[in-house]
Amino acid sequence: MTTCVRIFAAIALLAATCAGLQASDALAAGTSTGSSNAAAEADKRNIERGKQAIEAGDWERAAAFLERAAEADARNADVFNLLAYSYRHLDRLDEAFEHYARALDLDPRHLGAHEYVGEAYLLVGDLAMAEHHLAALTEICASCEETEELAEAIERYRQGGE
Repeated sequence: MTTCVRIFAAIALLAATCAGLQASDALAAGTSTGSSNAAAEADKRNIERGKQAIEAGDWERAAAFLERAAEADARNADVFNLLAYSYRHLDRLDEAFEHYARALDLDPRHLGAHEYVGEAYLLVGDLAMAEHHLAALTEICASCEETEELAEAIERYRQGGE
């Protein structure tokens, strides 16, 4: 490496380090930069649009908005659950299972993720895994709507229904 290239690389590294410190200092102080506010607002809009698309049954559109939201906030279990739910309705079950797992990694007590992944397991004929998630739901909240709905889905499955 020439001396000039080394100097430019060092300057670039220093600039990146300083930019990172400024951003972390702002976060530590409880403030946010204008760009992070804009990103947070865009993330909220993507989540809201994803939810609206789910309500309309527009699964492709829901997945597109929720994919953007998941990229922007990789720690939001609700987003991964909704994204998985959208994939499930698109019959993209491998992706659905992957995102349900991500939601449950982030929040092992996520009621919706346990219910919906249990229902997805019924779609692929895996009653044991559906029951596993029902047991988890029962332990978290025996009388919750999610527990009751998964229990009903399992009972319909056992009776040969959907």
